[in-house]
Amino acid sequence: MKRPTHGHFSPLRWSLTGWIIAVTVAASVLFWSVAEFLPALASYLALTPELFVSGYFWTAVTSMFLHAGVLHLFVNMFSLFFLGKLVEQIVGRRRYLVFYLAAGIVGALFFVGGAYLSGSVINGDRLFGTPLTPAVGASGALFGLLGLLAVLIPRQRVYLIIGPLVLIVLQVILGRFIPESLQGIFALLVSFLFIFMIIGMFSSNSVMKKIALPMDLPLWLAPVVAIVPLSVISFFVELPIGNTAHFGGLIAGLVYGTFLRRRYARKVALLNRMFKR
Repeated sequence: MKRPTHGHFSPLRWSLTGWIIAVTVAASVLFWSVAEFLPALASYLALTPELFVSGYFWTAVTSMFLHAGVLHLFVNMFSLFFLGKLVEQIVGRRRYLVFYLAAGIVGALFFVGGAYLSGSVINGDRLFGTPLTPAVGASGALFGLLGLLAVLIPRQRVYLIIGPLVLIVLQVILGRFIPESLQGIFALLVSFLFIFMIIGMFSSNSVMKKIALPMDLPLWLAPVVAIVPLSVISFFVELPIGNTAHFGGLIAGLVYGTFLRRRYARKVALLNRMFKR
């Protein structure tokens, strides 16, 4: 009897990163659909600091697989596709899965802790959120992956696409002056510009690449560039970004990366020679 063969796109041949992306997309779409009829569902799945400390501990995990909208989902899954595949190849599927979940949970704990410290800092509610601020997204886990790579292969150069981040900030600022009747059109325009930037990043046209504002920098510097500017802006403008979750995930990545670098010094040295450019 001939064994069945599976096509190139068979789920049986997917990487763990592919599975995480698939589960996250499915969970987010299902969440959006059901939440239309059951708005209270968000209280049980999103991470809300006040509810978390009252016993909703599972939301530290469920919130990782949910997103606030198509653009939010696309940004995170786009980043996960590249960061996740690289980490999976370096540390293996098992370590990768455990660390991905752990980094997301650490990011959630930082978010909860920051929310309760917001009252003691000027404009802390903008930077940290409040105990009543709900949060969803895989950003904490993603910054964990970024921190891990920054320690293991710090000199490897990557492209950090700045354009979408600038677009998010402009959307928040300009959105305050857009009439409610035009908010839908404005959101559609922002989404179009974002997709245009992503396409431009992979285009052979140099002008289109520049529109995406790619920044070529070493991995050790990438977390700083990704966190510090948005944190500073958050002091003045309330952004829909979980700065403390990002920082928490990054800390988890730096700690685990340091552990691996010390325990497997020879392998890490070999790894850096492979990635040296």
